[in-house]
Amino acid sequence: MSFEPDVIVVGAGLAGLVAAYELTSAGRRVLVVEQENRNNLGGQAFWSLGGLFFVNSPEQRRIGIRDSRELAWQDWLGSAAFDRPADEDAWGLRWAQAYVDWAATGKRQYLHDLGLRTLPMVGWAERGDGSATGHGNSVPRFHITWGTGPGVVEVFANPVLAAEKKGLVRFAFRHQVDGLLLDGPAVVGVRGSVLAPDDAARGVASSRAAVGEFEHRASAVVVTSGGIGHNHELMRRYWPTERVGAAPAHMIAGVPAHVDGRMLAIAESAGGRVVNRDRMWAYTEGIHNWDPIWADHAIRILPGPSSVWFDAAGRRLTGMSGVPGADSIGAMRQILATGHDYSWFILTQSIIEKEFALSGSEQNPDITGRDIGFLLRSRLAKGAPGPVEAFKRHGEDFVVADSLTELVAAMNRLARGPRLDLAEIERQIVARDREVDNPFSKDVQIMAIHNGRRPRLDRFLRVAKPHRILDPAHGPLIGVRLNILSRKTLGGLQTNLDSQVLAADGTPVPGLYAAGEVAGFGGGGVHGYNALEGTFLGGCIFSGRAAGRALSRGEAGRSHRDRNGKSATS
Repeated sequence: MSFEPDVIVVGAGLAGLVAAYELTSAGRRVLVVEQENRNNLGGQAFWSLGGLFFVNSPEQRRIGIRDSRELAWQDWLGSAAFDRPADEDAWGLRWAQAYVDWAATGKRQYLHDLGLRTLPMVGWAERGDGSATGHGNSVPRFHITWGTGPGVVEVFANPVLAAEKKGLVRFAFRHQVDGLLLDGPAVVGVRGSVLAPDDAARGVASSRAAVGEFEHRASAVVVTSGGIGHNHELMRRYWPTERVGAAPAHMIAGVPAHVDGRMLAIAESAGGRVVNRDRMWAYTEGIHNWDPIWADHAIRILPGPSSVWFDAAGRRLTGMSGVPGADSIGAMRQILATGHDYSWFILTQSIIEKEFALSGSEQNPDITGRDIGFLLRSRLAKGAPGPVEAFKRHGEDFVVADSLTELVAAMNRLARGPRLDLAEIERQIVARDREVDNPFSKDVQIMAIHNGRRPRLDRFLRVAKPHRILDPAHGPLIGVRLNILSRKTLGGLQTNLDSQVLAADGTPVPGLYAAGEVAGFGGGGVHGYNALEGTFLGGCIFSGRAAGRALSRGEAGRSHRDRNGKSATS
């Protein structure tokens, strides 16, 4: 059955769905080419916590947070630290300004109109490095979607699936793009391998056995294939060693197996420019999943500020980057400076009950399932949420003990490097504990805890009351081995504000567009060096929206047969 697309979208993740939604809303025909099966519709976004970055939102104002576009832009610039403004950052900087403007104006309404809703509490991702003009969010801006990642995917997938029924969309699942078709400098389609049928569950690595070939043509191709987070060889090749330290020997994957980065090289070979390859976002609070979905499947702890953080040698991390959840890159530097690729949390049962959240939709069944009763029971009941307790019981990175002596001995059995010295660990914890008897302190972490409890809902739900770690009333003690977790690619294909991929000379590659992580979420690096948002969803939505709207206005509005006399089939 013939199908004549106006646009080909490579990748059925969030950015691809947003682009397809915008195109079909304008009546354009879209062919979505995806190497995985239909089970993976929505891609990596499905597994996310569903966090969204809004500025001066009703949710913020309702709980007493005063935010503004000016403050958010100050924070973004301080975090991004753009230092290549005439070259690799030229478009990332423009994307950043446009994105922050949208986050402060139309972003929430755009998503609200599609049916997306968020929880009333607002989280505080990347609390900062301690400077007003440096890295970090000055106020909480992390809004969790009611329905988490699946809820975000749903509001775009549903209209695209409806467009499929109307004949405006055709999906080509199990089609792996191996190259872009060129007519002179212009991209006019895709070619590749038809992969063997594979009914693997969402996120699970699938067969790459080829059973055929394909070639499809259209006036434009939008690449939305994601980043390099499961391609650890590629991550290590471009790892910013001089900036953060040697690449970790042991790294666990926070993204599914299909996040392989293949399309970066393919688009580059067609004339696109890849910039900021050395910018990537790996988390330091990764834990092995005791019940994995994909190979090396890992989860990130979304920590509150109270756990005491030690490097592999047993030295407490210093400054704001020693405060959990404050400064990911700063913490990475301290951890890797030891020559080892892991660190430790020591905390209490009181802290884990209030402050540990896990960064997957499947780890938050109450919010993902949109069950208010379940949410209230699980979050207000005594004890940690069920998934957190399951990790405490079964996770290979967790140890639990009634005394510090027993705890340190158990941590040493897990260590991949030096043995921790009990006396030195105890000395540092006792020094920290002496600081909690007053509502003021010279200890940066204690100050951050007091600051973190200022929002009313955080004081009630998210940040534990300051207490002594060695107070038995708050026990048992818990030790957690933290691993380096791969996540986001911050560099990528350089694009203008219409998501057109740019060549080395700065001119658009005709017919080639990119959105989402493969484009550094816009411009080849909208985040600069630090992912301020604590989420990748907003960048996928904004850049996919830009690509879809630009193509709806332009070349894609003409009949494909009128353009080159050929048709694509699927």
